[in-house]
Amino acid sequence: QVQLVESGGGLVQPGGSLRLSCAASGFRMTNRAIAWFRQAPGKEREGVVCSSREEGILWDEKSWEERFSVSRDDAKNVVYLQMNFLNVDDTAVYSCAVTSPTRQCRHNEFALWGQGTQVTVSS
Repeated sequence: QVQLVESGGGLVQPGGSLRLSCAASGFRMTNRAIAWFRQAPGKEREGVVCSSREEGILWDEKSWEERFSVSRDDAKNVVYLQMNFLNVDDTAVYSCAVTSPTRQCRHNEFALWGQGTQVTVSS
């Protein structure tokens, strides 16, 4: 079955950290762009970061690069989003998405989405 499954969300206190995982099954992510998005309550979905072999890592906001990092484990077919120094504004459903093969982040065409994982930052 072709799918993306996110995990690693949960409740964390302000200042804490979480590592989200995006595991692909039924296909390989190696030749695709992979992105993380988030949607906070009452807000539109926003892009967090996109990564492709051609373009590298592209952050939607520079400030996130100071707290978040993204990595890939091609052997495990998993992409990670490490989030540090979380604050209440980071509360959202985080989803990963991939493009079709050979498409890049700049095309902004994501063919497959995960179901999302809830991140709640609260004291």
